[in-house]
Amino acid sequence: MHRFFAELEPSLSVTEQNLADRVRYILRSNIFGDAELERLRRGAVPSSDGNATAGNAAPLIAQQTANVNAAVNIPFVVDSDDDGIVPHELEKMRSILEESMLETRSMPLENRPRLPRIPLSKQNRAVVRALNPMLVTYLEASRDLCETDSILFGAALAVCRIIGAKLPMAGRATRQGSAIPAWRKRIEDRIAKARALIGRLTSFRLGNIRPRVVRTVRMAFAGTNISLSQPDITQKLTERIDDLKQKIAAWGKRIRRFSERSRRFNQNRLFQSDQKRLYKSLERPEVCGTGPGPDQADTVAFWRGLWSEPVNHSEGPLMEVMANQSGSVTPMDPVTITLEDVAEAVRRAPYWKSQGLDGLHHYWLKGFVNFVTIPNEFTSMFFENRLVKVRA
Repeated sequence: MHRFFAELEPSLSVTEQNLADRVRYILRSNIFGDAELERLRRGAVPSSDGNATAGNAAPLIAQQTANVNAAVNIPFVVDSDDDGIVPHELEKMRSILEESMLETRSMPLENRPRLPRIPLSKQNRAVVRALNPMLVTYLEASRDLCETDSILFGAALAVCRIIGAKLPMAGRATRQGSAIPAWRKRIEDRIAKARALIGRLTSFRLGNIRPRVVRTVRMAFAGTNISLSQPDITQKLTERIDDLKQKIAAWGKRIRRFSERSRRFNQNRLFQSDQKRLYKSLERPEVCGTGPGPDQADTVAFWRGLWSEPVNHSEGPLMEVMANQSGSVTPMDPVTITLEDVAEAVRRAPYWKSQGLDGLHHYWLKGFVNFVTIPNEFTSMFFENRLVKVRA
């Protein structure tokens, strides 16, 4: 391949490794479609060459064709004339679409597979365009918001299956890191080593002279002028043990201080994103547990004393002041989300912005254009939260 490239481009100085890396990158990233690759091959290998050049180029073309077929792995054929799907493949795609929508129709949101970020290639766009007219019937017959969402997710799942994208086998569980932070694990390892060393030093002070214990004690006093044969070695051992205990206490306070800071940080961030979850996490289990409930008679008597007995409240002058101030406030006009607002919000949103609970990226909402153009009462409802999020 390098010799053939040198004959075609003698002015470029490229190593064999660099050329092989470039070819491998082009084949794996799906920058060109099958038709474009075939056209480039025909242009790169002229048919008027001699037998020697043709004989050297034929194995190269066969090897590149095999590499392309192994790298792309797409179970449909793209028509090179109109960049569409060959008609005999449409029925197969329709069956995959129906199976995907039937699978996701009654699936809970937490059990949906996580959709991958597919390459923005010509072949993938052709698949999305081919499924667009198939969704019209399903979207027009949609009865509620949940069904509309399941139709879109099923269509996105069908596209991933058609192009051969990798999908997880289990549910869409978020990837969680280690339960113990790295900084805490490091400090806990130091505490564990210090406690083990305290045990060896205490054992040596009590008269244990096993080789392993003696070796550990010598390592503890390494770099000092202290020898195990000194008469005041017992005092030195006591001082070393006390020093290690003070370090353990300091490390423990550091863990508590860092944990408190991390807890405050997480609570502040959760307060900004989801206040309901924050307040629920602050509930005490002994108060809000699943133990036996209160007696029914006591509950009725308690609430009857609050709601059944008439009480005269004195609101004071504050309510009159508030009523006078709010009388001149003009009510806000009702917010009406139109199809133009929805289309503009979808157009401005990034392709792979973080998806919501439904698991759909904006790429699919932009690709399935029939969803935005069909006058469905659930379209505006579907985009209400996304529109507010994009504007914010």
